[in-house]
Order: sequence, then structure tokens, then C-alpha cells
Amino acid sequence: MARSTTRPVVKLKSTAGTGVTYVTRKNRLNDPDRLVLRKYDPVASAHVLFREER
Repeated sequence: MARSTTRPVVKLKSTAGTGVTYVTRKNRLNDPDRLVLRKYDPVASAHVLFREER
């Protein structure tokens, strides 16, 4: 079965400037804006905001 364009794969990049990224999927219908999640940054050893890259 093919991947849906409704749930694309997005990269989340750390706002701490460490270069750490996470890869996840999001629902375009529920979240049309850029995704912002608070996740753990192992380089900064803390939870920071991760923003969606385009």
C-alpha cells in the first residue's frame, strides 16, 4: 500500500542550535501549520522545542 500524502514525513530540528533532529509523521488536516514539539535533546541534555523543517 502506498504512503498517503495526508500524513507526510517531517523533520523536527532543535531550537537549541545543537543540530539534533527527529523524524516523525504529521496529519496535514489537523496540523496545517508547522509542528512544534517539546522533546529531549541529548546534546543539550534537556527538553527543548523542536520545530518542523521544510
